[in-house]
Amino acid sequence: MLNPQITAFMDRWTAEWSSLQGSTPQDRRAHFETVAANMALPRPEDVDQSQEHWIDSAAGRIRVRVFRHTSAGTQDCLIYSHGGAFMQGSPETHADITARIASWNRQTVISLDYALCPEHPFPAAFDQVCDVARWCRDQAAELGIDPDRIVIGGDSAGGNLAAAVALAMKDFGFLGQLLIYPCTEFDTSRPSMIANAEAPLLQTKGMAAVNRMYVGGEANEHLLSTDPRVAPYVAADHSGLAPAFVAVAENDPLYDSGVIYAEKLRAAGVPTELDLGDGLIHGYLRAMEYCDDSRAKLQKMAAWMAAL
Repeated sequence: MLNPQITAFMDRWTAEWSSLQGSTPQDRRAHFETVAANMALPRPEDVDQSQEHWIDSAAGRIRVRVFRHTSAGTQDCLIYSHGGAFMQGSPETHADITARIASWNRQTVISLDYALCPEHPFPAAFDQVCDVARWCRDQAAELGIDPDRIVIGGDSAGGNLAAAVALAMKDFGFLGQLLIYPCTEFDTSRPSMIANAEAPLLQTKGMAAVNRMYVGGEANEHLLSTDPRVAPYVAADHSGLAPAFVAVAENDPLYDSGVIYAEKLRAAGVPTELDLGDGLIHGYLRAMEYCDDSRAKLQKMAAWMAAL
């Protein structure tokens, strides 16, 4: 089943990508910025997104963009990592998502411009997200956020980073983890990988090469199935983690990756809400202008965070 409103979005998305010249990660990265700018939704007027910070990290300095509701006072915080197969994307390409969460929840969203592949393979991005979390808590007063009310989140590759950091920093005390069509492991033989191999927006062809690139090449490919910082699903113990919202999409190769992670969290006693995304595709939050259910799903995620 495919939500019929997705078709109009995919027509526009396909047209935007038809002008791509070249196919290197760098080419795709630059073109993605243009596509996102061309398809950007109007920014909420009650969100200030002018503030940027550069944060020192052992993995190299990282830029963050702050999306802050214009109301005064101490606000809840979401640390957000964008999707893009670990090789493209930025706070700007995902501003439609982060700005709306900040607006609807009257909160602050810290959006990360983490190190991308192939120039900066694992563990660069993972280490940077960890360092940003510590920085947010240390700078909470200056940022105007509550250090005890920080959610870690992200979509797709960013969902992988959020899950991995929530696991590695279990004692940090995250308020929750928002995992949007996340990649939590790299088993390409899962049923959804086969059934949705030619799904809209994300297909399985090329996945193995991208996954290998993330860990720095064939010599490190074993990390994809053994290191919980890369594949949080393979961790031996998921108990004690922050409550989770896991959103998947019916027509997505990564559907099973999210579902099995939600099941593992629940089995470990972690309060977990699983949204199955009936009729939707990977990356469906990009379709909010076209698909009513896409916007409703983001509102549901924001409401879940507010209820924490």
